[in-house]
Amino acid sequence: MTELISSFSDLDIADKIESYSDYPTYDPNSETSFRCSESVAIGFKYAAAFLYGLVCLLSLLGNSLVVLVITYNKANRSITDVYLLNLAIADLLFALSLPMWAVYQVHEWIFGTAMCKLISALKEVNFYSGILLLAFISIDRYLAIVYATRAVTEKRHWVKFVCVGIWLFSFLFSLPVICFRKAFLSSSKMVCYENIEGGQTSDWRVILRILPQTFGFIVPLIIMLFCYGVTVHRLSQTKNSQKKKAMKVILVVVLVFLICWLPYHISLLADTLMRSGVIEDTCVRSDVINKVMFGTEILGFAHSCINPIIYAFIGQKFRNSFLKILVTQGIISNNTLTRYRKGSSFSSTSGNTSMTL
Repeated sequence: MTELISSFSDLDIADKIESYSDYPTYDPNSETSFRCSESVAIGFKYAAAFLYGLVCLLSLLGNSLVVLVITYNKANRSITDVYLLNLAIADLLFALSLPMWAVYQVHEWIFGTAMCKLISALKEVNFYSGILLLAFISIDRYLAIVYATRAVTEKRHWVKFVCVGIWLFSFLFSLPVICFRKAFLSSSKMVCYENIEGGQTSDWRVILRILPQTFGFIVPLIIMLFCYGVTVHRLSQTKNSQKKKAMKVILVVVLVFLICWLPYHISLLADTLMRSGVIEDTCVRSDVINKVMFGTEILGFAHSCINPIIYAFIGQKFRNSFLKILVTQGIISNNTLTRYRKGSSFSSTSGNTSMTL
């Protein structure tokens, strides 16, 4: 009888452990899995929370300045500026969620399911709108430089519809996270993560991650590579220094976006392959992937405050535009503006000219 009970207990425990392997994956506040120990030290979580707070402040300040500069003078606003304005708005909205992510890092999820869905949606929409906006900026630069004779006036009227479509598609790509994200108890802590019930957890996890990444990341990336490849080649054959400077800023913006977000999505893909059984799921591998995801997620979150820094340090025309606003408001003298407007075509009203770049 004792042996029978012992055998039954071992079998029951084994079944439970096996069932746990299909439960929600990475979460910064929970164990890497029910059978593995916690992988991220509490000190790193507090450091991440501090960085989230710092990024929030810098993002709110920097992106507010971008919105101010672009909206202040509508007459000089180009199509690229409209896209950059929407990019700044996306970063502003995401920055508002960072304090909750910071609390989540050092504690547990205390804001309920509704807020879990909301801030998760902001994170997804920020990423997908960012990559789609950058893709359309690449198309705009491609048309303006490679097909300059068909000027931008032909497409100026539909840029608003493009932006609405970008926000709509970003929301659609985020629907899986919105539908399945919940606040629930996991390993004695409240977490905010996908809670997919039923026997097809791994299959759903592949669908929910791979499809949005394919159409919301890989396809726009291919478009950017093509457009910028052709555009840079065309610019290399001309002597237009103004367009070359503007293109340099855009390329830096795209490069920084990829540096910040690509590592996270590669690690997310690795986690998906592991949880779906394509690669072996072990405690050691789970621990490594979780640590990588923890670090790369911080890098991705930090992106929301970087673009204004790029404009300020590389974009001469952004500085000129901001200084002109200060002159108009009487904060600085006109002599200061003259001193800093070195060779800038700020006064141009051409549709090909961006007041930001």
